[in-house]
Amino acid sequence: MGFGSSSNSGSAVIDPPASVLASEPKGALAHGHDDGQVDHHDHASGHDARELKGGCPPRIRLITLITVVFPFVALAIVIAAMWQVPFHGTYLAIMVGMYVSTGIGIGTGFHRLFTHKSFTAGPYVRFFWAALGSMAVEGALTTWVAEHRKHHQHSDAPGDPHSPHAHHPEHSEGVSGVLYSFYYAHVGWLFHNSPTELERYVPDLLADPVTNFVSRTYWWWVGLGMVIPAALGGLLTGTWTGVFLGFLWGGPVRTLVVHHITWCINSVCHLWGTRPFRTSDHSRDNPIFGILAFGEGWHNAHHAFPTSARHGLAWWKLDINYIVIRTMELMGIIKNVRRPSQKSLDAKRRTV
Repeated sequence: MGFGSSSNSGSAVIDPPASVLASEPKGALAHGHDDGQVDHHDHASGHDARELKGGCPPRIRLITLITVVFPFVALAIVIAAMWQVPFHGTYLAIMVGMYVSTGIGIGTGFHRLFTHKSFTAGPYVRFFWAALGSMAVEGALTTWVAEHRKHHQHSDAPGDPHSPHAHHPEHSEGVSGVLYSFYYAHVGWLFHNSPTELERYVPDLLADPVTNFVSRTYWWWVGLGMVIPAALGGLLTGTWTGVFLGFLWGGPVRTLVVHHITWCINSVCHLWGTRPFRTSDHSRDNPIFGILAFGEGWHNAHHAFPTSARHGLAWWKLDINYIVIRTMELMGIIKNVRRPSQKSLDAKRRTV
């Protein structure tokens, strides 16, 4: 049955205390609505504005720069290696396998389970998703969730860490303004914002021994996410060259793909796409990233129903993360899966 059982699913999950919820605008960290309805468009407090303007500490900025740039270096190396070493389809398979697994680790684990509490799970299941999501190299679980909860609290308003609409209005005119907004929401925000207060946004994850441990040992899981493809490359080719190229393809090159697809949810999916549901922000459903991000690109639906485990709210909107969640539900290893009711869907559906 994998990493948990129905007998302990949902146990030991500690919700944010009422005092934290009461201190935030309505919907900031809300996850108690059965229909997943949250009206979360509130202006940033002065505290949030100061937090954003404080700037990213130099050490974190350097680590972020290396994390962003090194995958491009790795890509250049594997392209150059093709002129010297015959390309082996094994490396592409390793890269795709790691991209799918860690991408789903982000969408199912970091996003739907830990950020929005779209379902509940026992400690072994939580550990699995926390570790797998950490291998995507998008930051420690507690930091990732804190930033995303803040995004929902202030979506496309001052205080949103990565909105293409709420930053630097002096750059907002014309094509250059659109390009700057895209850059800021896509990757620029990583170098400008101060660290989000974990005690304020993720007290539940800090109090959970499982998520606290995985967050504190984040670099272990990053390392494991690099060792696995290297080991696979060596085992499948029987060469040290296979170890090296397996590492490059399944490690940094894979993170390049996962990073930019994830970041496109912040940038592309707040600029281009359709808006089938009424929300007070600029979220969009984008079919390209609905597929590439395993369902995360149905972003307007997500902002309309943040706690819903399902984002692809039409039969034809492929949502791999929801398929994974539904499979776990049928296996009995998770429970309390949240979905919007038909009444809620109809109430928020746009008619024009």
